[in-house]
Amino acid sequence: MAMIEPTTHTVRAKALSAPFSVDDLLEIPDDGHRYELFNGSLVVSPAPTPLHQDTIFALQTILHQAKPSHLKVYATVNVRASEHDFYIPDLVVVPKVAARSARLMFRPSDVLLAVEVVSPTTKVQDRKLKPEAYAAAGIPSYWRFESSPGPELHVHELDGGAYTEPSVYKGGTTVTLTTPYTVSFDPADLIDLD
Repeated sequence: MAMIEPTTHTVRAKALSAPFSVDDLLEIPDDGHRYELFNGSLVVSPAPTPLHQDTIFALQTILHQAKPSHLKVYATVNVRASEHDFYIPDLVVVPKVAARSARLMFRPSDVLLAVEVVSPTTKVQDRKLKPEAYAAAGIPSYWRFESSPGPELHVHELDGGAYTEPSVYKGGTTVTLTTPYTVSFDPADLIDLD
């Protein structure tokens, strides 16, 4: 989580009263930051770094190439869980039919997989807040990619109302996952070392 320099955008955000709603969030002008809501609390993150974007693109490409025709893979989409909960996962897998009907936001019930790429500014959200929020929203699978000290892929599966302890896959070996569909890759391939 990063605090941003005071601007007219943050002044406007402060003028809104907490707890924040999704409607309040939509009034904040686009300034390149990510604005998310967790139980009405506003969390602001900076735009992803180039390395972060490279990792997202690499995994999105792998997921896209392996996906069945009835599914879609998207980066940085809006997911509205409630009036006071709004998330922007790095990647999602959704049914094609949900992608056709979604305008600005997906519902959590549309999301089969949510993925976060951990960065220095998002560690707390990606390791603690997002797994709890995504599980509470009923998202069946959550993957968290850690580049350091890794690379490691942490795979969480929903069991009841909470995620199970993650299966951890270290870079250097190929992992085959079957949820939400079968895909094989080495977590080390998600980091561009060239």
